[in-house]
Amino acid sequence: MEQIWYQSYPTGMLKEIAPHTYTSVADILEEAFRKYPDRPAFSNMGTTLTYREIDVASKKFASFLQNNLAMSANDRVALMMPNILQYPIALFGVLRAGMIVVNVNPLYTARELEHQLKDSGAKAIVIFANSAHVLEKVLPQTGVKHVVVTEIGDLLKFPKNLIVNFVIKRIKKMVPHWNITGAISFKEILLSGQLGQFKEVKMAPSNTAFLQYTGGTTGVSKGAELSHGNVIANVMQAKEWIKANLRDGQEIVITPLPLYHIFSLTANCFIFSAIGGLNVLITNPKDIPGFIKELKKWNYTALTGVNTLFNALINNEEFKKLDFSHLRFVIGGGMAVQKTTADKWKEITKVPLLEGYGLSETSPLVTLNLPNSSEFSGNVGLPVPSTIVVMKDDEGKDLPIGEVGEVCVKGPQVMRGYWNRPDETAKVMTADGYFRTGDIGFMDKKGFIKLVDRKKDMILVSGFNVYPNEVEEVLSTHAKVFECAVIGVPDEKSGEKVKAFIVKKDPTLTEEEIIEYCKKNLTGYKIPKLVEFRKDLPKSNVGKILRKDLRQ
Repeated sequence: MEQIWYQSYPTGMLKEIAPHTYTSVADILEEAFRKYPDRPAFSNMGTTLTYREIDVASKKFASFLQNNLAMSANDRVALMMPNILQYPIALFGVLRAGMIVVNVNPLYTARELEHQLKDSGAKAIVIFANSAHVLEKVLPQTGVKHVVVTEIGDLLKFPKNLIVNFVIKRIKKMVPHWNITGAISFKEILLSGQLGQFKEVKMAPSNTAFLQYTGGTTGVSKGAELSHGNVIANVMQAKEWIKANLRDGQEIVITPLPLYHIFSLTANCFIFSAIGGLNVLITNPKDIPGFIKELKKWNYTALTGVNTLFNALINNEEFKKLDFSHLRFVIGGGMAVQKTTADKWKEITKVPLLEGYGLSETSPLVTLNLPNSSEFSGNVGLPVPSTIVVMKDDEGKDLPIGEVGEVCVKGPQVMRGYWNRPDETAKVMTADGYFRTGDIGFMDKKGFIKLVDRKKDMILVSGFNVYPNEVEEVLSTHAKVFECAVIGVPDEKSGEKVKAFIVKKDPTLTEEEIIEYCKKNLTGYKIPKLVEFRKDLPKSNVGKILRKDLRQ
């Protein structure tokens, strides 16, 4: 069973990775700084920084943590920023100082932020001013001793830096008043930082690099403890997989998903930094007109995103007018990519949308479709090198090819465990060393993985399993549907019944049309019994539709 997937690789295409080529993630960065000093590394809002500039700035920040704040290796530093130039500088600085990065969603409520800061034991936080008022409310209840604040435009060129900060603060009023005694300016740190005082820290692959917080499979917010070895392995796995598409020092990747999210962190930040690529940071991808305006400026070669983002783009007339001649590969993840979206994307751009699969607990990449795939397959691809995927039943027994079960993963990218939660770790790790993902799927005879749905999202109608993804896939093919989501709601007769939430593309769409359409494409018990039309659907920070919010 475990070797089935290996046979599906084209001869000579892949090799097992050697994860100990590097001892820490910082080693990957140091190599990039040496090889590509004058190449552009990150660009945002019209300002581009080279690898040399990122090298100097991140070293200054690392020095500040070590000397001015007297922090030590393995101390936790929280980063709470959107995609702005300050993020990679702070990120690289923390890693070079041998400290642990705690990525924080800048849209967190006070309750969520307090939990994560307390649970991680973070001693410092780098936060953008728009969220500082939230931190102010909870700071006394946490162990955070040092607060570094930055405004969005701080690292932009003059006079744009002043204009952006003024507009954000005074015109759009997006920075609520805050008052944190002793708060330090990130900009001032970079202006006054002493390079000579930086002390290089040697970390081992087993040392923790990130606490990547996730609801995981049990709903409790906890930190997936990713070691340097985990992240290094995943970077090397991904590079080996898409090596034919990567050209050292030549790639330009558009980065609309936040770098604090594990998908973008590994797929965009680390992989493209390792080859001297340029990350074009999109601060607000929800502003589709602004996003498209930025796309027009670049001969970009790669793009990553989620289905909702791709769907919004292909339904925009201005996007269809763009030049896609330089685009070479596009990866979708974070949520299921729908066939209607993928087919329309290929029609417009002439570039296939490759679907992959991963989790915070796996650094994140587990599977990806072959880079030479020309058509959308509906599966999430093959396991990447040095990775084994099996399906298990509830008792932990391996299931045969073709049978539906829980997707379980073994490989060097699988986390060390959940931070300070051995009980939660025990729930997801099997006796034979596999991580239980909480996703339901099956493997075909060629080794390709097909996801059916999240285990916890499955709907039970009169004893029959209904997978929301299947119903959503059907609904998404209706010409008048823009977005949709499906959940189960209690029912006296059947236990649960299917409810559909729909955002209309055409205002004339009716509930009756939806039901009739489903009758033609779904077995009776899978047909939605309730249909609710909405102006929009709740989404996560990366654009993933949140079924849990709809259930609430």
